[in-house]
Amino acid sequence: MLTTLVRRALYALLVLAGVNLLTFVLFFTVNTPDDMARLNIGGKRVTQEQIDKWKSERGYDKPLYWNASAEGGARLTETIFWERSATLFKLDFGRSDAKQSSDIGHEIRTRMVVSLQLAVPIFVLQLIASTAFALLLVYFRHSRIDFWGVVLCVVMLSISSLFYIIVGQYFFSRVLRLVPISGYAGGLDAVKFLVLPVLLSLLSRLGTEARLYRAMFLEEIGRDYVRTARAKGLAETLVLGRHVLRNALIPIITSAGSYLPYVFLGSLVFESFFGIPGLGAYVIDAIAGQDFAIVRSMVFLGSVLYVLSYLLIDVAYTWVDPRVRLQ
Repeated sequence: MLTTLVRRALYALLVLAGVNLLTFVLFFTVNTPDDMARLNIGGKRVTQEQIDKWKSERGYDKPLYWNASAEGGARLTETIFWERSATLFKLDFGRSDAKQSSDIGHEIRTRMVVSLQLAVPIFVLQLIASTAFALLLVYFRHSRIDFWGVVLCVVMLSISSLFYIIVGQYFFSRVLRLVPISGYAGGLDAVKFLVLPVLLSLLSRLGTEARLYRAMFLEEIGRDYVRTARAKGLAETLVLGRHVLRNALIPIITSAGSYLPYVFLGSLVFESFFGIPGLGAYVIDAIAGQDFAIVRSMVFLGSVLYVLSYLLIDVAYTWVDPRVRLQ
């Protein structure tokens, strides 16, 4: 198992290197350092001296990939790619292009705490609610409860999350005045700002997840071991809880594990609409301002989290199913 994990870790490094290089190439295919300087300086009349000064302060005055004027290893290291992208593997995120005083690493550590306060409750409650609702539909399968439950799931997954946000803000914040419409506060005061986005995010994903889990449970309910359990006289609730749920954990882990990167990176839509200063809002602002330093850092961090999440999924398979071995 250890050998397999080491081999997959080496594969992950190759994937991260490819993603890092592709991100760099795509960004500088669309924008040159001069374009970035004009955008950040602003104004209609930008002189070449201002552009050169901006590039010099941020290290964009060097060649992209190969510095022919340097000697030895400096030909590779004294380039924009090495100084602005390769250093990400040391978790050196550098500073923002728009604000040189802004340390990206500090911003990530600070905002990640805020994103976790929003994403962890969503992740846990979503998993519990979706699994419980799917088990309820399977328990009452081929009945009106099951039929209308599936209809409700289809309706919920057909509605955009933006609709939930707009209606939720209007109804709970403007009409009932139960929670603030947007904003954030530290400490225990954060609860009143986070309860609405958590609830709306739960509703927006419940239909998709519950319908998926229901299909998984229905596939397991017709297997031989379930008929054997019923023949032994076990109640239907015990059959669903002890046998069906346990044997359907692998697809559930796959579905839930793919959501783990969002737990750390935050929700782009919900953080932006509710004014929550997490990593999701940080990415949106960086994209709007074409801040390459922040974008490349977040893309790299997202790639790392995706690779780790799928590695954890493979390990979790061995815990829930003794037939699975990492070899």
